[in-house]
Amino acid sequence: MASVMLSGTEKLTLRTLTGNGLGFTGSDLHGKNFPRVSFVATTSAKVPNFRSLVVPKCSVSASRPTSQPRFIQHKKEAFWFYRFLSIVYDHVINPGHWTEDMRDDALEPADLNDRNMIVVDVGGGTGFTTLGIVKHVDAKNVTILDQSPHQLAKAKQKEPLKECKIIEGDAEDLPFRTDYADRYVSAGSIEYWPDPQRGIKEAYRVLKLGAKACLIGPVYPTFWLSRFFADVWMLFPKEEEYIEWFQKAGFKDVQLKRIGPKWYRGVRRHGLIMGCSVTGVKPASGDSPLQLGPKEEDVEKSVNPFVFALRFVLGALAATWFVLVPIYMWLKDQVVPKGQPI
Repeated sequence: MASVMLSGTEKLTLRTLTGNGLGFTGSDLHGKNFPRVSFVATTSAKVPNFRSLVVPKCSVSASRPTSQPRFIQHKKEAFWFYRFLSIVYDHVINPGHWTEDMRDDALEPADLNDRNMIVVDVGGGTGFTTLGIVKHVDAKNVTILDQSPHQLAKAKQKEPLKECKIIEGDAEDLPFRTDYADRYVSAGSIEYWPDPQRGIKEAYRVLKLGAKACLIGPVYPTFWLSRFFADVWMLFPKEEEYIEWFQKAGFKDVQLKRIGPKWYRGVRRHGLIMGCSVTGVKPASGDSPLQLGPKEEDVEKSVNPFVFALRFVLGALAATWFVLVPIYMWLKDQVVPKGQPI
């Protein structure tokens, strides 16, 4: 039954045009780059002209009403969720959704080209992404920030990260001064941000003039059952939303690169916990020009215990689906002959 539910492949029609668009580059998941691609703009933000662009006739990301209720786990549920998941995170999540090949591919647009760079790894968790960063930057110049002490405890145990600064903190309220870092990296954190725009605004603030942010996160599924579990569990943004958030925060030269496990063979209908790498350059010193209201979630406020328990349990059940999907895709990759769609 599972094979029937998960069968089918995405059909994507491409056409070329000249004009405005939201630009990104992509990968076929085997290391080869797609041509520059753009989505038709869904925001009034001005973007630069490109000479020749390729546009999906239908968006790769499924549509989602802006009014749709968010039943996802937020910071409080995530804190306790990772209290237990931290025990097996590197052995369960990484092999299916965040491999070393994916990590290195996703970090490539960040241009980590100087060992003396100051880098902040926001939502760094167990330090898996940080291990990729310290290949290019001295560990003493890297700060790992996460709200989960249980995840950070795992990072502290990793020898290559011994010289990193490790602190607890909030991605939407970073404890760094304005114009501080040469690079901002965040992988697998945006899923739990109640207000993604605020987190990306903070990324802009802490970077120096001309510095670059690299945010790595999930993509919204097109398959109906994966969409259901995605909305129950955590935030899976559309590709267009990532670009819009970056542009509204003030970033320039915003690019999106698709990533994924090799055995997915480019299939994106189920969404990926790590599905794209988005980069942007800070064009001016100081804070972001974007003005925002109060935070969406106040972690100090009391939460209805029933609602908390319900979201925690539903999120844990939904997470199981996204553990099974890569196993299913890996099995299909082993069975289906190479060159045929899976």
